[in-house]
Amino acid sequence: MFSTRQDRTETTAKTQLDSLMEAAGDAVFRLSVHGTIIYASRRATELICPGEKLVGQVLNAFVLAVDRPAIDAVIAQAAGSSQPSKTNVRIKTLGNALWIELQVMAYEAGPGEQELLAVGRDISGQQATEERLRHMATHDALTGLPNRSLLSDRIRMAIAQSRRTGRGFSVVALDLDGFKKVNDALGHPVGDALLRVAAMRLSETLRDVDTLARVGGDEFVAVLPGAVSEAEIQIIGRRMISTMQLPFEIQGHTLYVGTSIGAAVFPEHGDSEVKLLAHADTAMYRAKETGKARCVVYNHEKFTQPEHDVSMEAAMFQAVRDGEFLLHYQPIVDARSRQIMGFEALMRWSRPGQGLVSPAQFIPMAESNGLINLLGAWALKAACVQIRRFEEVARRPLYVSVNVSPRQFRNDQFLDIMDEAMQLSGLSGEQLLLEITEGILMSDPEHAEALLTAMTSRNVRIAIDDFGTGYSSLAYLKRFPIATLKIDRAFIKDLPSSVKDVAICNVVLSLASHLNLNTVAEGVENQEQLDFLAAHGCGLIQGYHTGRPLVPDEIIALLKAEQASPALTAAQ
Repeated sequence: MFSTRQDRTETTAKTQLDSLMEAAGDAVFRLSVHGTIIYASRRATELICPGEKLVGQVLNAFVLAVDRPAIDAVIAQAAGSSQPSKTNVRIKTLGNALWIELQVMAYEAGPGEQELLAVGRDISGQQATEERLRHMATHDALTGLPNRSLLSDRIRMAIAQSRRTGRGFSVVALDLDGFKKVNDALGHPVGDALLRVAAMRLSETLRDVDTLARVGGDEFVAVLPGAVSEAEIQIIGRRMISTMQLPFEIQGHTLYVGTSIGAAVFPEHGDSEVKLLAHADTAMYRAKETGKARCVVYNHEKFTQPEHDVSMEAAMFQAVRDGEFLLHYQPIVDARSRQIMGFEALMRWSRPGQGLVSPAQFIPMAESNGLINLLGAWALKAACVQIRRFEEVARRPLYVSVNVSPRQFRNDQFLDIMDEAMQLSGLSGEQLLLEITEGILMSDPEHAEALLTAMTSRNVRIAIDDFGTGYSSLAYLKRFPIATLKIDRAFIKDLPSSVKDVAICNVVLSLASHLNLNTVAEGVENQEQLDFLAAHGCGLIQGYHTGRPLVPDEIIALLKAEQASPALTAAQ
C-alpha cells in the first residue's frame, strides 16, 4: 500500500517536472546518468528534429562529432557531483548546426534513482556575433584578408612548424606600383575598389596553404610554406606580377597598376618575424629601385653594406622586439627671448651592457635593412604623444620636429602614419615639423612635390635639414612648400671668427627672410655664436648652449622650472 502511494507520488512529481519543462522556453531534457534521453520538451523536439521521437536515444548522437567529448564530460561531471556542469556544443538540426549552451544537473528521481536535467539555450546569435567580432579583430575590413595581427600569428606558427619539421618557408612583401596616382587622381572609393579586386586576384595565385594579408594601404604580405628555393619563389612571384599587369575595370575606369615583390626565406634570411618582414621589405624596395614589376629575393651580401657589423644588426632586430629604442628631446629656443618653442625628437638606442649606441651607427643600418620604416613610424607617433604631455606642463603650445629618412619618404603609407600620429596625439598640423634633406627632394622631384603638397594641406610644416650641405640648386625653395631652413652646424661652429662662415650664414638668413622662411641654427655651443645669430635675424636656436638632448622626465623638470621662473632660460 505504501509502495503504491509512493509510486504515485513519484509519478506525479515527474509529471509536474515534465509540465514545467514544457512551459520552459528552452530545450529541456531528462536524461539517464549515461546520457540517454528519458524525456524531451516540445521545444527540444522542435529544435532538433520535429516529428521524430527523441526518447530512448543518446543525447550526444545529436551533437556534432567534434563536440561529443565535451558533452560526455559535462554529463559525467554532473552525475558525480551535486553541482551543475555547463558547456557550449553544436546540435545537429534539420538546417544548420545550432550553438547550444547546455547546463546539466543531477537530481533524485526516486529512492536510489538518479536522473539528469539538461537545459539547452540557443546561443547561435551570440556565437555569430562573437565570431564576427573575432573576424573583425583579425581581418582587414576592406579586403577580408588577414590583417597584421593574424599575419604575425601565422608567421610565428610557420616558424614553430619549420623548427619541428626542418622545412623552411618564405615571407613575401609586395605593394602596388602606381596605386598612389590612382588614389590621388580618382579618389579613395576607386582606390578601395581597386584594392579589393587586387586582393582577390593575388589570393587566386596562391595555394590553399599560403596566407595573404593586407598590412596597410596598398601593402600586402604572403607567407608561403615550403617555398624556399629562388626558383619556387620566382614562379609564384611571376604569377602575382602577371595577374596584376592585367587591366582593372573599376567604376567605369580602365586602370593599370603593377606590383613589386621582395622575399625572405626562413631561416636563411632571418630567424624571427621582425627580421623576415624587414628583409622582405628591403628586397621589395630593391625590386622597385631596379625597374619595378620584379620579384627580388633577399641577399645578405648584396643588400647589406660591408661595413655593417652583423652582430650589431642582429642585436638591433632584438632591440626592436625588446623595446630598447627611446627618444631624447633637444630644446629649440627663440634666439632673443630664449623661451623654449619646441623640441627635436632624437632616436637613441640603449643597448644593454654597452650604453647608448650612436645614431650614426644604427640609423644607416636601419635604412639599409628596412627597419627604419618600423622605427620611424614608432618615433613619429611617440614624439607627437609626448609633446602633448610637455604642453600640459608648459601650459602653452609647443611643436615637435621629427626627421624623415629617404626610405620613409618613399613609403606609400607615410601619409597614413603621419595622420595616425596626429589623430592619436591630438596635435594640429602646425605643431608638427618634418625634417627632410635636400637629397630627398631632388632624387624624385615629382613624388616629393606630391607628398609635400599633401603634407602641407594638413598644415604640417616642412624643414630642410642640414641646409647647404646637399644639392647646390636652390630651385626647390621656389618649387616645394618649404617652411623652415635648418642651418647646418658645419657653418655655425667657427662663428663669428670665420669670414667664410659669416658670409654663408648672412646669405642664408637673408635668403630666408626674403622668402618668408623660418630659420633654425643647429649646433650652437657658445654665447658668441648665439649673439651673432640673434643679431643677424636667425629666429630659432638649437644646440648644447641652449639645451642638450634630454629624456622626457628631464624635459618636464625643465618646463616646470621655466613655469616657476619665466626669466629662467633653457641653458640655465
